[in-house]
Amino acid sequence: MSNIGIPGLILILVIALIVFGPNKLPEVGKAFGKTIKEFKDSAKEITEEKEK
Repeated sequence: MSNIGIPGLILILVIALIVFGPNKLPEVGKAFGKTIKEFKDSAKEITEEKEK
């Protein structure tokens, strides 16, 4: 993601606004955040199990 840059992020945001609309965008962001959190928690559990 470090190779995207500011113009790329702006382009992604504009496309997301067009596809989802301004009313749905916060809901999509919230769902994406929950998904990332669950993934990190699962990965942490797996690494803790391997250390035991």
